[in-house]
Formats: sequence, structure tokens, C-alpha cells
Amino acid sequence: MKVVLLAGGHGTRFSEESSYKPKPMIEVGGMPIIWHIMKFYSYYGYNEFVICAGYKQHIIKKWFGDYFLYTSDVTFDLAETYSIDFHDIHTEPWRVTVVDTGLNTMTGGRLKRIQKYIGDEPFMMTYGDGVCDVNIENLMEFHKGHGKIATLTSVMLDQEKGILDIAENNSVRAFREKRVDDAKPINAGYMVLQPEVFRFIDGDNTVFEKDVLEKLAGIGELMSYNHKGFWQCMDTKREHDVLEGMVARGEAPWMKWEDTHGDLSSGGRDDV
Repeated sequence: MKVVLLAGGHGTRFSEESSYKPKPMIEVGGMPIIWHIMKFYSYYGYNEFVICAGYKQHIIKKWFGDYFLYTSDVTFDLAETYSIDFHDIHTEPWRVTVVDTGLNTMTGGRLKRIQKYIGDEPFMMTYGDGVCDVNIENLMEFHKGHGKIATLTSVMLDQEKGILDIAENNSVRAFREKRVDDAKPINAGYMVLQPEVFRFIDGDNTVFEKDVLEKLAGIGELMSYNHKGFWQCMDTKREHDVLEGMVARGEAPWMKWEDTHGDLSSGGRDDV
């Protein structure tokens, strides 16, 4: 099963770093946050990714193209033949398709543009700027058990809008504005989708969250997997610093894999 990552936005709240790189390429612990998300899925055995790129998409392609350079020791022979030798090579069991889905395409439109890489199969999808410790195996079992078109992962979080109205059977009835007495469940991403979801996307201007998920909720085809563990998006510099601090302290709940890329707990820095 493929995993689709939305990574095409401008990341305007990161005015400094996002001026020269896409937000999913902003580093946490010395590696891009999108790498953390992919490592998390890979921990559960999902190793085929389709990245919906857009803003500065060439940077994402170049990073994966040069992956060995970033993760291995390298000898550059500049004296004679100019050769490059890689040592202590770190690889991933990944197949990564990076697709230019347009500079200003909306989230639903980006998904529609990668339909040909998905085919007539269910797939997973999340955003390229949020990490969590949701159990992917349990999420998949939940999705398969209800037989609906879409499952999203919901978490409890204080925010001003975008609240999910969830019924007792975990079906999402609607998206609505926040009320004073809200328990505040929100869409955390980490979705499982049937290929029928593409029928609800009209084109580049389709907003997946508003135009697609709200329609699915209205016809009873959207379910919520309620996650009570860790989840954190990286919309702001402050949230980035929170994630950096967790990695530095060795307290990053999403990092379930064995570290083979050096000591990420040092934030990718030393005292030299």
C-alpha cells in the first residue's frame, strides 16, 4: 500500500527557512521532518511513497537524489580521476515518487494529480509537517472494519476552528466552528482512503479538507480513528522548537525506529 505525503505548500509561517526550501524539508534533529514521517511509516512496513510536491519541488527531488551524500561517509578523489566512493552506506527500503503537483494547487487538486501513481487501490495519506505515534496497524484494522471510503485520525487539541463533529460510532458527521463546550477533536491527518475518493475531486482548486472530507461526512462515508497519544504539527517556529527539544532530550515518541544515521538526539550538531 502506498503512502501519499502532501508537501507542496509555501509554509508562509516559516518566513526565513521557507524562503529557500519547502516546509517539509525543514530539519528536526538534523533531518527533514518529511524524513521523520517516512521513517515512521517504514517502521510499520510501508515503504512506497508518493510525494505531492509544489513549492520549490526541485529541492525535494535533489535531496532524495543525493540521499547517499547526506547519510554516508564519502571520499572525493580530486587528485586524479575525480571519483566518489561511499563508505558505511545507509539505505532505506523505500520507493519514492516525487510529483510536481503545481505551485498553487489546492490539497485536493494535488491528490488528483497523483491518481495515476495510485491506481485502483486503497492508500494512506498525511501532511508533510506533522508527526505522531499513532499505531498504523490498528488504524488499518479500524479502516478495514467499517467499509467506508475514508478514515482520518483525530486528536484532542485546543484551537479556534476546524472542529470535528464525531458520533458515538466514530463516524464524522460534520466539520464545524468551535463552541465553548467543545471537546476539541481535530483532523490530525494520517488517513486511509479508498480509491473512490478521487470521484469527489473536481480539479486543481478542490480543497481536500473542505470540498472532499465535508462531502464524505455528509453522506456517512468518513470515519474517525480517535488517537489519544502524541501528535504535533509544525506550523510555526515555536512548534519546530518543541520538536527539536524532544529529539534533543531523546523524548520523541514518533521515533520508534533504530537510529542508523548518527545521534539524532544531538540535533545533528556537535561542539566543534
